[in-house]
Amino acid sequence: MNRFLIPMLMLLVLLTGCANKAQTGAGLGALAGATVGALTFNNKVSGAAIGAGTGLLLGYIAGNELDKEDRAQLSRTLEHTPSGTSREWRNPDTDMRYTAVPRPARRDHGRIERDVALTATFPDGKTDTVHATAYRAPDGTWRLVQ
Repeated sequence: MNRFLIPMLMLLVLLTGCANKAQTGAGLGALAGATVGALTFNNKVSGAAIGAGTGLLLGYIAGNELDKEDRAQLSRTLEHTPSGTSREWRNPDTDMRYTAVPRPARRDHGRIERDVALTATFPDGKTDTVHATAYRAPDGTWRLVQ
């Protein structure tokens, strides 16, 4: 089991740079599941594999649920907030605070797009600002360009 400890810790450090909560949840779930599986099954490798798969799935589901509220708030901001005006909200599940400032809409690549500056304030007070582009999907919702 000791030979797995260092790679798992390295994986944990890498997970802190994941793009969203669903990815972070999947990674942490897989790590936790693999650890529990390896400790509880007689066959350590099979236990780790089964635990990692189960943890990956459950962690992704949990993280994705946390992301849904933030996507909905950002979509409402892009739809209803005038250009250059900031809109703030707090996600009660994560205690993260967000401020979004949308730019004027434009037509590009045959679709309506809008740039937005999104500042996230972490519970410890640190902030991170991201500049992104979103487009209006055929169903009327706003989607971030990947």
